[in-house]
Amino acid sequence: MTRGGKKDTKDGPERRCIVSGTSGDARALIRFVVGPDNQIVPDLAGKLPGRGIWVSADRAMLEQAEKKKAFARAARQAVSVPEGLADLVEALMLRRVIDLISLARKSGLALAGYEKCRDLALKDDMAILIQAHDGSTRGKTKLRPPDGPDSYIGWLSAQELGLAFGREHVIHAALRAGGLSQAVVEEAARLKGLRTGIGGYAAGEDKTDA
Repeated sequence: MTRGGKKDTKDGPERRCIVSGTSGDARALIRFVVGPDNQIVPDLAGKLPGRGIWVSADRAMLEQAEKKKAFARAARQAVSVPEGLADLVEALMLRRVIDLISLARKSGLALAGYEKCRDLALKDDMAILIQAHDGSTRGKTKLRPPDGPDSYIGWLSAQELGLAFGREHVIHAALRAGGLSQAVVEEAARLKGLRTGIGGYAAGEDKTDA
């Protein structure tokens, strides 16, 4: 990343984090705008009108932005910040990821269940492996993500992943290559920076897909 303001690169526009002062791909930051009531509003889709205020997709950065009144300085006016901003942004981002996986499922790009994921891998048709962080390590190691970067997502819970497939819980899921799959990867990466305390599964627990 570079110091300074925004610039366009072949990878997409860059934006400057108001906390760290570093610039990076806008897809790795969270955009905020000042609402009509002077309240800071998260704009995860990047479509709300108004001047954008950007913070790295990182829980610590969001907490510092709130604590150090960085939003007011960036907006150059008095603003109000929603209580528990980091939790709010995480919840909104989680909803986006779940909705994207659900859309991918409806378009035939996302599959759930160990056997379906295994078959997809055997056909060399798996682009991204998604596994619940609270599934058993023993069960999850039976599947391997494809080679290459950004091919594994492992910070959703079984219940959260289940919501995308209309089930009570899901441990194993996979995405075929496609436009929606890339969007899932990008949004899941932002979600990862907002999550803390994801350490694995309870000792002796062995979940399987419903």
